[in-house]
Amino acid sequence: MINGSLLKDAFISAAHSINNKKKSVDELNVFPVPDGDTGTNMSMTIGNALRELENLGPDTDCDNVALTMASCLLRGARGNSGVILSLIFRGFAKALSGKNEMSAEDLVNALELGVQGAYKSVMKPTEGTILTVARESAEKAREVLHTTNDVTAIMNDVCIQAKLSLEGTPKLLPALAKAGVVDAGGMGLVIIFEAMRDIFNGGEIVPLETPEDAKTVTIENFSSTVGQYDAEIHFTYCTEMLITKKRDCDNSTKLRAYLETIGDCVVVVEDDEIIKVHVHTNNPGKAIEKALEFGYINMPKVENMKLQHEAKQKEAKQEFTPAKPEKEFGFVAVAAGKGIEALFTDIGVDCIVRGGQTMNPSTEDLLAAIMSCPAETVFVLPNNKNIIMAAEQAVKLADRRVCVLQTRTIPQGISAMLAFDPEADFNTNRMEMTNALERVSTGQITFAARDSDFEGHSIKQGEILALDNGKLSFVDKDLAKAAYKLTKRLVKGDSSFVTILYGADVTDEAAEALQKQVSSKFSNVDVNLINGGQPVYYYIVSVE
Repeated sequence: MINGSLLKDAFISAAHSINNKKKSVDELNVFPVPDGDTGTNMSMTIGNALRELENLGPDTDCDNVALTMASCLLRGARGNSGVILSLIFRGFAKALSGKNEMSAEDLVNALELGVQGAYKSVMKPTEGTILTVARESAEKAREVLHTTNDVTAIMNDVCIQAKLSLEGTPKLLPALAKAGVVDAGGMGLVIIFEAMRDIFNGGEIVPLETPEDAKTVTIENFSSTVGQYDAEIHFTYCTEMLITKKRDCDNSTKLRAYLETIGDCVVVVEDDEIIKVHVHTNNPGKAIEKALEFGYINMPKVENMKLQHEAKQKEAKQEFTPAKPEKEFGFVAVAAGKGIEALFTDIGVDCIVRGGQTMNPSTEDLLAAIMSCPAETVFVLPNNKNIIMAAEQAVKLADRRVCVLQTRTIPQGISAMLAFDPEADFNTNRMEMTNALERVSTGQITFAARDSDFEGHSIKQGEILALDNGKLSFVDKDLAKAAYKLTKRLVKGDSSFVTILYGADVTDEAAEALQKQVSSKFSNVDVNLINGGQPVYYYIVSVE
């Protein structure tokens, strides 16, 4: 039997493990466009439960641990992989409801219920993904249960099967085989399962590693680097200071060495004139006294993190007051870029959730926007295929009717909004808005985030990628040529409108030149230009 404390440690270790290995999981993504990345989304999803799990007492039962885990993952789910992961762990909450300990049969039921929930949530389940790894692992668990009631033995076999299933994913998905990789979501699940297995077998919780990009600290990235530490409270006082170095002062490594004897989360970085210091300690006076040996102190800051943490907990526990419905219909849209956000607001969207490609909002982010929308019925426009599932999870948590439209791009979201008729009823609007989003073609110009061999294209990092309705159309080295070429491909004989949304990395002059070029080529088409200010995509082209 697995008690609540052991299950809690298993979940915490799993969260640490996927966080530590998220970069290697991210690198398995086959499609080379910049995106939220599977490992990052899974890590952020399960990481949302860490604080709540750590606050559970040592005598907690399995029911409470599993329910806490499932609730936090549901609200923190990001991207499709994060949502599927949250549903897998919801199986634990269902199987362990009312139970102090977890038996072998409970574990098997938990895995099976999680798989059932995950498959039901996906409109067209694809084998060769995290779904396959989860399903075959659950099937193996049921098989082993016929011969043993030892939880650890079953979890060992689950992990063996998960790795075998992962190795088989390229046989089910040709794109994986061609790229010579396994499924990223499946890899993430294997990492999580193996971390849990190790705890069940008597192992220690995997320590949370410093992010790879924070290990090289500079004066410029000092603030962003130390920010990661401020959720860790092993010592009371967060102490920071700026030291103006005195002539011929000792090497700052000596200061770092001393600070590590009186605290943790130590960051010491210097240039020719200054030393910046960050440390968590119970003796800030000693830290300051030692720092004076190296020069003059400026801007010292000492904060009691335990008091801050208690205040944040009280604030978090305050109940959110939903907006009272003042009208029949309201709208929530996911968007990034001041111009695009303003455009959605101008055409009637009540609440904007900032996000999109590389910035997948969580279910909780979307729920907060839905609940703050003063309407009886809220239409949600995810505007990205990797956000739709998270939005659909929010539907179950809202206190009002919510309709998630299947908008996969910004142009689809705009077209859906323009089709809304305030005089029509819900069913009519849902149908007309859906029809409208299906009539628009979307072109996107972005860059390759990594080297890749994808769908016959040999792609190098940094090259220009042209996407035709989400599919890679061609690769180019010239941004202006790529944007014009893609727009020409999208315009058909019956096209009437072209809208060009240009991003934050495109100049006004370059965008105006593209508009002029397209207008000259298609004199019978109305070509509009909007400064969208969006990240990631140089251009988003809408053709209707």
